[in-house]
Amino acid sequence: MLNHIVLMGRLTRDPELRRTGSGVAVATMRIAVDRDYASSNGERETDFIDVVAWRNTAEFVSKYFAKGRMAVVSGRLQIRPWTDKDGNKRTSAEVVADNIYFGDSKRDGGDSSGYSQSFGNAPAPAANSYAAPASAPTSDFSMIEDDDSQLPF
Repeated sequence: MLNHIVLMGRLTRDPELRRTGSGVAVATMRIAVDRDYASSNGERETDFIDVVAWRNTAEFVSKYFAKGRMAVVSGRLQIRPWTDKDGNKRTSAEVVADNIYFGDSKRDGGDSSGYSQSFGNAPAPAANSYAAPASAPTSDFSMIEDDDSQLPF
């Protein structure tokens, strides 16, 4: 059986972090995902999808994501039955996230968390450049000829 889903959308509100009775972190959020096609009147429709993240993923999301931030969610679809306050049986569909990634950069969209990526004590790279930290290992494959059997992997 296979139950895997990948979604990309914007958070409709800040993630809500709570803890279970035993102290396990759980974050809930909703993302807005635009459909790839337009309706008959020419407008794109949007789906609003509930997402649940547990443990370290929940902590990460609550710390670095905020309303409006683009997120890429990878996980599984879960259909959960529940009973409303009037005793009616209901079902809810939600994505249980295994991983959540940034779908934009601070420049593109909207990191309002103040998060700044840096490596150890190395200074953060300039806003318009990409650089590996000074201590990053480098590999020199110049000695390897075109024979793939000599590659290290």
